[in-house]
Amino acid sequence: MATLTVRIDDELDRQLTELARETGRTKSQLVREMLRRQTTMALFQKVRRKAVPLAERAGYLTDEDIFRDFS
Repeated sequence: MATLTVRIDDELDRQLTELARETGRTKSQLVREMLRRQTTMALFQKVRRKAVPLAERAGYLTDEDIFRDFS
């Protein structure tokens, strides 16, 4: 496992410490989870930017269009 050092301000550290205490997790666990969520969202948005034009050209403009053909 790699190590990453990040500098955060005192207020963010206080909030992270409080959240860790409230959830029974370590600050490291929380930060890993937050980074995973953020990187997953960034990947999803990247894929979506590529897929939406293709879907629109194929006639899929709404969720209902997808459900109609794939449900």
